[in-house]
Amino acid sequence: MLQVLSGVWALLIGIVLIMLGNGMHFTLIGLRGGIEGFSAAELAVVTSGYFLGFLSGARYTPVMIQRVGHVRVFAALGSFMSAGLVAFTLLAEPWAWTLLRVLIGFCMSGIYVAAESWLNNATTNETRGSVLSTYMIAQTLGIIGAQGLLTFGDPATSALFIGASILVSISFAPILLSVTPAPASEIARPMSFRELFSGTPLGAIGIFLLGSIYATQSGMSAVFGSEIDMTANEIALFVAMLFGGALVLQYPIGWLSDRLDRRKVILGTAVMGAVASALGWVAGSTLITVGGGSLWPIMAAAFLAGGMTTPLYALLLAYTNDFLSAEDMPAASGGLVFTFGLGAILGPLLTGWAMQGLGPNAFWLVIGATFVTMALYAAYRMTQRATPPAQETEAYLGVLPTASAVAVEAAGTWSAEQAEDDQDRQATP
Repeated sequence: MLQVLSGVWALLIGIVLIMLGNGMHFTLIGLRGGIEGFSAAELAVVTSGYFLGFLSGARYTPVMIQRVGHVRVFAALGSFMSAGLVAFTLLAEPWAWTLLRVLIGFCMSGIYVAAESWLNNATTNETRGSVLSTYMIAQTLGIIGAQGLLTFGDPATSALFIGASILVSISFAPILLSVTPAPASEIARPMSFRELFSGTPLGAIGIFLLGSIYATQSGMSAVFGSEIDMTANEIALFVAMLFGGALVLQYPIGWLSDRLDRRKVILGTAVMGAVASALGWVAGSTLITVGGGSLWPIMAAAFLAGGMTTPLYALLLAYTNDFLSAEDMPAASGGLVFTFGLGAILGPLLTGWAMQGLGPNAFWLVIGATFVTMALYAAYRMTQRATPPAQETEAYLGVLPTASAVAVEAAGTWSAEQAEDDQDRQATP
């Protein structure tokens, strides 16, 4: 394992640096937007712009890679992203920020495709699971670390945006100077939503709803914090708690997923997400009404809500793969990423409009209602079809919602192979 990681260490370091810069920019949008006087609805459009760009990047980056290669695409996207981060301070207008967010989302999607192609190319079937897990942990640590970096500057100035740009710029040096050879690029036609739904209705609907939840949490949490008068440091901690919960709770939920009916785990996780949202709503109402008080209840709610969201993504992927053949996985991976992206575009828009009309605590209402919808649909699907026994399902791998179709497909392939190996070991006397 150490030998394998020694071959991808530069890529992992680069990803941490990229996530530091991207994580800073996500929170900065809410912080600086509040300072500039943007409304929740305007910031919701800005937030959705990122996921629109991300979805476009997932579609067009493989075509660009086939034409000019990984290295050129990787370097070009990094340059555009770095420039985009600095440009936020030049024109503080919602329409300009939305366009910049589309650009940065497109660049980040392409960066993920290229990086995960390199990572997948550097591993074998035996090491792929461990390397992908390490890669996902590196991403999460980068996002959490970014919140700490925000405490070293003033969001009212350009310093933090420049710092994020610098981090992104230097992240490409270790990757481009050491990652070889460039992997082959293949394009699979994404499976349509109708095809996904006909095969695994819960997987398709669940991924769409989860896209809404994840984008709202990652994109609108700083807006929520700003509107209830949290300080910049408190908002950074609030966002860090969302991703900290994902880091801590990923393994125990995955452990349950490999031993129980996955629909029950999906149902239970969605219910816990709804409970966390209710706690957040109560804590937020107290802060708004009293005008102050302890922040720990709302931080605990963020930890639990975030801790349910990210594992749910991997759960839904694993559940979907339980009903797929190996030949369908490439197309299904693209379809799942696309479906998730559609939900991610719509979620912040709905939340922003709700916050505009009902107040900042609608942030928790929308997230909670979406969790409840997922739980109810999971309960309904449990009455419609039998599920394979837990010992016959594919292994769980903690894939993050930010993963491209490359990582989703690689995780599905690894899971299928692990399941086959487990069945062979059980069949051997």
